[in-house]
Amino acid sequence: MRSPAANADSRLSLWRRVREYAVPPSMIEAATTRRRVGDWAGACAAARVDVDVDLRAVARRHGRDMAARLRADLRHLAPDLLRWHMPRIAPDGLLRPGLTVSLARYAPAEPADAEPVHLVARTSPGWADAGQRISLALWDASRDEGDCPHPHARPDRRFRLDLHRHLWDARRAEELRSRSGVPELAAGNAAVTRPDPPWDALRDRGYAVHRWAAEAAVLLQAEGRTSGAVVVRIGPRRRLALDVIPPGPDPRSSPAPRIAGASRAGGVVGLPVLPDAATWMTPDLELLRHGLIEVDRLHPLVAGALAPGQPAVPTSPEQDPDAAGTPRLVACRGDWHRIGLVNGVLQPLDHDPAEIRREELLAALTGTPLPCVRAIDEAHRRPECLPDIRARLDHGDTAGALATVEALLGPDALLRGGDLREELETAASRRITYGLFRAGLIEQGPPPCSRDRQLKRGSRAHPRHTTAR
Repeated sequence: MRSPAANADSRLSLWRRVREYAVPPSMIEAATTRRRVGDWAGACAAARVDVDVDLRAVARRHGRDMAARLRADLRHLAPDLLRWHMPRIAPDGLLRPGLTVSLARYAPAEPADAEPVHLVARTSPGWADAGQRISLALWDASRDEGDCPHPHARPDRRFRLDLHRHLWDARRAEELRSRSGVPELAAGNAAVTRPDPPWDALRDRGYAVHRWAAEAAVLLQAEGRTSGAVVVRIGPRRRLALDVIPPGPDPRSSPAPRIAGASRAGGVVGLPVLPDAATWMTPDLELLRHGLIEVDRLHPLVAGALAPGQPAVPTSPEQDPDAAGTPRLVACRGDWHRIGLVNGVLQPLDHDPAEIRREELLAALTGTPLPCVRAIDEAHRRPECLPDIRARLDHGDTAGALATVEALLGPDALLRGGDLREELETAASRRITYGLFRAGLIEQGPPPCSRDRQLKRGSRAHPRHTTAR
């Protein structure tokens, strides 16, 4: 069994990888620019979010007031921030598949006892997750769920963001600092520092025990209650029942909600579940505290909340136009030779064309060509940056992956057979599968190419009992 420290390190490593590949700076810049000019649909397109919301249909079915509230939320939705905070799974930090997350709830004007309508964000099932796209839709309990092709159309009780608008609403992004418990951590809150082994063990594993009382109170208030029991999930088969007491009338004696007791939960049916976003520490805060990420690598809205006053302009270390055109050195015939881009194609620079043609013919006849020719062939088939390209493709950053390939081989290069070409072809094929899923033309998978890809890599794309949050 892995120790709590090992589990915590694994979680931070996962989120560090997510921050490197899942939401590239180019996406943040494009989505922010469009959102600021009021183009919420364009911002969603830039953040690879598909919109399945028809405001006119909402006005006809639920009234203009609800449509106006929904339109206001969509105008201030930061889809790149939503992608930044969406639940993810190990080992690669991909979006948790087949999930429906409630972002906001809208109570219909009439009848008074009608179920609220939810604005939800959905992720595709694992076999159709190419591109790591998110879709926005409305969920209405009164409508037939059979009309929705999604495997889990109902909003998830555990993964919900309607009580955490600061994780997707640009108007409330600054609340991340207080909702993450930064003031409590700085002041040394008793729930964090007291010598209580169970609480300390949970804290060491990344659980936000210092915020559970306040977040449980928010949850109970949303349920129309001021006190009671709240269930916290602390493992695949482990639950804690927290007994929450509201703040007293005298602020000097009880200025905040507190937990009167905690016990292992037995029957939890009917009890509210503390959302995952409130159960765990904010990963960005943990990464900053452990020195695993710089402020300028955070989303600007996140950086502004967790590190106010510090520069928060996203940078992209992999995009270096000068380095892309710099020749690379290869040890060849006792000397250092250069290979670089010539007319958009990677070529040896210290050999004449006739010699290169002879070496290529020799290679075609199963001979051993010059090291310069072998280096170019290896770059086509299995370059050193293949893990980086693969990670970008896995997270849906096709543009970033192709930019890396072009910087390596040139924009006019004709790819040769090998691992690199197979990865690009597999990514394109899986995008077709996603399109079929979106169109409702395929209901279950996975397709053969996805299964072959998992076996080739030697690990499952979505292992069970391996969660990030």
